[in-house]
Amino acid sequence: MFLRNGSLTIRNAEPSDAEQLCAWWNDGAVMAHAGFPNGLGETPEHIRESLLTDTDDARRRHIIELRGKPVGEMSFKNLGGGTAEIGIKICDPAEQNKGYGATLLAMFTDALFGRFGYGKIVLDTNLKNERAQHVYEKKLGFTRLRVRENSWRDQLGELQSAVDYELTKETWQNTNREITK
Repeated sequence: MFLRNGSLTIRNAEPSDAEQLCAWWNDGAVMAHAGFPNGLGETPEHIRESLLTDTDDARRRHIIELRGKPVGEMSFKNLGGGTAEIGIKICDPAEQNKGYGATLLAMFTDALFGRFGYGKIVLDTNLKNERAQHVYEKKLGFTRLRVRENSWRDQLGELQSAVDYELTKETWQNTNREITK
């Protein structure tokens, strides 16, 4: 996948991106929202090998670039039955909270429903991540399915809650998608 909207680019992650992904994944500040405040403890070699297994049919990791500079990552996983699970992280703190996430998710959603032919997209987020919830619900039209209270523990053993979302192709087509223009 290669998508561009102004200064934003979403491209397939390549083995040459392993060092950057390793730096982000091992940074507790970047990974805390995902339950890993101590980072993942990954190695570039392991990430490089893992990226070689990515396919458009099963799962694919992507790099987000702003003016040609890597600032985050996105991914999708084929869950079967026409459903894709997605994830996004703006990893560069200097580029967070600037509205890029909504635009990137709209670009990604268009591609998954259009080019890849998915009928439904699902995702989850930490209940504490209210900004993401606003983007999913108010800007992109995702439906909140449920809140899973105290459903998992982070690396520090603290209980966390998650919110599950879904978006159907039909809902997406009927949503005001001014954001992608």
